[in-house]
Amino acid sequence: MFDSLTQKLSQAMKSLRGQSKLTEANLETVLREVRMALLEADVHVSVARTFLQRVKEKALGAEVMQGLNPAQAFIDIVHRELVEIMGGQAPEHPIAFAAKPPTVVMMVGLQGAGKTTSCGKLAVFLKKLGRSPLLVPADVYRPAAIEQLHAVAKDAGVPSFRTEEKNPVAICAAALAEAKLKGWDVVVLDTAGRLHLDEALMEELAQIKAATSPDEILFVADAMTGQDAVRSATAFHEKLGITGVVLTKTDGDTRGGAAFSIKQATGQPLKFVGEGEKLEDFQRFHPDRMAQRILGMGDVLSLIEHAKDKIDEKEAEVMAKRLAKNQFTLEDMRKQFQQVQKMGSMSKILGMLPGMGQIKEQLATVATDKRIKHLEAIINSMTPAERNNHNLLDGKRKRRIAAGCGRPVSEINQLIKQYVETKKMMGQMNDPKFMARMQRMAKMGPGPNLPF
Repeated sequence: MFDSLTQKLSQAMKSLRGQSKLTEANLETVLREVRMALLEADVHVSVARTFLQRVKEKALGAEVMQGLNPAQAFIDIVHRELVEIMGGQAPEHPIAFAAKPPTVVMMVGLQGAGKTTSCGKLAVFLKKLGRSPLLVPADVYRPAAIEQLHAVAKDAGVPSFRTEEKNPVAICAAALAEAKLKGWDVVVLDTAGRLHLDEALMEELAQIKAATSPDEILFVADAMTGQDAVRSATAFHEKLGITGVVLTKTDGDTRGGAAFSIKQATGQPLKFVGEGEKLEDFQRFHPDRMAQRILGMGDVLSLIEHAKDKIDEKEAEVMAKRLAKNQFTLEDMRKQFQQVQKMGSMSKILGMLPGMGQIKEQLATVATDKRIKHLEAIINSMTPAERNNHNLLDGKRKRRIAAGCGRPVSEINQLIKQYVETKKMMGQMNDPKFMARMQRMAKMGPGPNLPF
């Protein structure tokens, strides 16, 4: 959601390159461009003003550390202020679990923001922490809302509370009593929403709060609504005292300004972001990591956590052993393509790598999701024997494969060339003589006779 802001901030900071020090004159130019970037990202004008004032004060009073140029020093200041404005250092646990279970999490927000789906996503997140959540349908007004929550709970692999009761307050109270009886340690309340704020909705939510004494009240906001989400969050906070925010639909065509403004408007942190339609597309919000991504520094920690969730460790170990023995086949390459696709879009992965933020558009033309699917389709059209021995692939077999997958023979040749080069490289890396030679060359440093 911050791609546009990342590009504009990068362009703004280019004006500091070549400067000998930070001065009020050269800061005015870059701050003006940063201000425009923030406003175009739908950051509230008062939040942008406060942010820029703090950056300016610290930049003018900063001693540039030895080894840093003014541009790097400015980026360091901007990074620290971005972290602060988005919530500061994230706590160890995003949910304040009750000392005596069950913990009650009350999900609130306007209709259409994605509360019900977010309940399912939160349940999956809690399961990974070893918790046993119970989902409670407390929206008795929206058609099929209760059935939707039961379906989401089934997909998430968690129980949902069932009752003939029609009063939302009574439903929540009964669910809490059953959770205590049956040992569910987190109760997630899916409350009703409206198309707009009204007193009847707020009064009902206040009654549910009084009946269940929730440990967390999470406001679910649609990132697509921009500053409207901030205004709604403020209204809910004034009435209920929210403890955090879940920002949904951050993978859509949104400018991300709400993520900056919510903390400043409510004083409460942004705790989670929904990044897709799947129940696994739900991440903790780390202000420090997001600040790094906005400034093009990457987010390796989130990438590692994401990979751990998506990649089969046993299969990865088997693959590593086969690589070590130089037994890499086209079938192994197909499995690698499948593992990459589990991690999400190439654009998302590249955005988490340091230094890739500026060139990920160019890289995406080489490693697109569509291209990976095409390569996988080519291998799928091969017989098991052909996948295990690429030398069988003569012209006749290639034409058959091309007809089967709908890709030209030239792409099949490119895939085989890529496979052969990869296998050759793996073989060299497992050769002790080759590795010893590379270590000697690295110690010598670059020179006229070296390949780098």
